[in-house]
Amino acid sequence: MLSYIFKRFCLAIAVIAMVMAALFIMIYAVPGDPARVALGPRATPELIAELKVRMGLDQPLWVQIYNFYASILQGDLGRDVISGEPVLRIIFSQLPDTLYLVFGSVLVAVIPGILLGNISAQNRGSMSDKIISILTVSVMAVPSFVIAIYLLLIFSINLKWFPAIGAGQGFWGKSYQLVLPSIAVGLAWIGYIARVLRASILEEMNAQHVRTARAFGLSRNLIMYNYVLRIAILPTITILGIGIGQMLSGAIFAEIVFARPGLGKLVYDAIVSRNYPIVTGTVLITTAMFLLFNLVADILIAWLDPRVRHDISR
Repeated sequence: MLSYIFKRFCLAIAVIAMVMAALFIMIYAVPGDPARVALGPRATPELIAELKVRMGLDQPLWVQIYNFYASILQGDLGRDVISGEPVLRIIFSQLPDTLYLVFGSVLVAVIPGILLGNISAQNRGSMSDKIISILTVSVMAVPSFVIAIYLLLIFSINLKWFPAIGAGQGFWGKSYQLVLPSIAVGLAWIGYIARVLRASILEEMNAQHVRTARAFGLSRNLIMYNYVLRIAILPTITILGIGIGQMLSGAIFAEIVFARPGLGKLVYDAIVSRNYPIVTGTVLITTAMFLLFNLVADILIAWLDPRVRHDISR
């Protein structure tokens, strides 16, 4: 397991390095002068030239990439062009709000997804199975930002059940404010989890050890919860590991629509103002989080499934 984790860690470092290089090239190709945008239209050429030197934009692209990688190894992601504060401090000040949103979205996705997938599999071909299939496919097809806009219009503006904007104060205030954004981000993943779990349960119910358990007269519930779900839940964990990373990107739209603080709002404002250190730092942190969630999911699957541990040890 340790060698497997080490290999995945090295692969994650390589992916992060390639992502940052590609991001630098794309930023370099975007037309416009970030120093002029940051200083405004009335800035003098001298001030623009000074800011370019301070940002390192007067150097060739490969030198900028090298300097950025060297700064990362030292734990320095640069400074905000506008405020001059360290980028890492700004990102960590916004990160908890985004993590709250992702955690709430995971709860919205996992609990109904597992419940609906289990009901659909155990009632295969019935009316409830058909209704659940239609609902899950429908929510998968709708983008999160469209769901967020309609939730805002219906439950905040028309019905006035939930606040329209903000993050709230205190635990209960934040939880109350988190309801609509969490539904907007996690609703589509209910469909993914339900469909994957349904297919896994149906496949596992035809396995040899399950048929043997039926032949020995074990009860349906005992077979389902002790033999079927233990294996059928593994693909769901894999989907969830990928889904958490996707929820990070979905949180960007939710934070903008609901005017919430977080990494989404931070990176959106940074892109508008061409604040490159904030953009690159946020992409680096979110990429690392995405890879971390996938690694945790793989380790959890290896811990739950002895067959995977055996394959890794070979």
